Amino acid sequence: MHIFKNPNYNFMRWRWHAVALSWIVILAGLGVIMTRGLPRGIEFAGGTSVIAQFDTAPSVEAVRGALNANYPGGGQDAIVQTYGDPSQRQVMVRVPQVGAEAGGALSTTATAVEAALRNGGLGNFQVVGTEIVGPAVGGELTRKGIYAFLASLAGILAYIAFRFQFSFALGAVVATIHDVLVTLAFLAFFQYDITLNVIAAILTVTGYSTNDTIVIFDRVRENLRTKRRDSLMEVINASLNQTLGRTVITAGTALLSALALFIFGGEVLRGFAFTMTVGIITGTYSSIFVAAAIVTFWRRTGTRSVAEATPAPAASRRSRSQRKAQQAS
Repeated sequence: MHIFKNPNYNFMRWRWHAVALSWIVILAGLGVIMTRGLPRGIEFAGGTSVIAQFDTAPSVEAVRGALNANYPGGGQDAIVQTYGDPSQRQVMVRVPQVGAEAGGALSTTATAVEAALRNGGLGNFQVVGTEIVGPAVGGELTRKGIYAFLASLAGILAYIAFRFQFSFALGAVVATIHDVLVTLAFLAFFQYDITLNVIAAILTVTGYSTNDTIVIFDRVRENLRTKRRDSLMEVINASLNQTLGRTVITAGTALLSALALFIFGGEVLRGFAFTMTVGIITGTYSSIFVAAAIVTFWRRTGTRSVAEATPAPAASRRSRSQRKAQQAS
């Protein structure tokens, strides 16, 4: 299936502009994280989450007032927000404190939240969901999430360095880190909680972006053998144009799936779908601009012919030697 007919876009012309744009987004995201923080879900921060479904939807201010009046300690640290489809009339109350780490005391906070809501005169409701995570478990999940990401980066670097060249491996790893930082920036902009679903989406995006980058690098490697008189930037440009149709089709279908989850998947999958949507866009963007920019910067061969940077195949060297020997004889 051909979307583009003989595309000849000069992607390399805009590589540093794209890198500058990425830095702007990343720095803005870091600024938001330092000022407003990056919300962590119950899985990582620890705490108790109670989802109540009311017969008549109360306002968030009324629920907060009920907690302030009836919850032990006033409930000032509680987070109150509407949950799911408005027609469901659901409210989520999240309290950072939990009871003991084991035993029946784990449910003490959830029971106290439910009692505070019932004593607040908010009308009839039923608890439709409860999640309780102790701080020790949250800390362990945080460490495992970081270890999983670092292990994936190490595996990507080792594989691509072995399969291709170190400059290609470095470009892929930098592009992957770029994707994660940009995704975290957008999560901070829109204040999505960092949950296990979001971590799973980030790891999925890591693999997706790396796969797209490897496809482009594989075409670059093939063209290095046939376009030996062209500069490295010309070879990369040609490779990007040759794989552009495949990139658009792959990214487009994945993006449509992520958007469908975001629109129709409900509140539980909202953070996962948002992370996938942002990650697919930035992963495609980094495969085209960021990874290639790192390769050209590392090798510093953009203005020289590839023939000067890439050794000739052994078969070609032997054939030239044989021709010279025949001419000499």
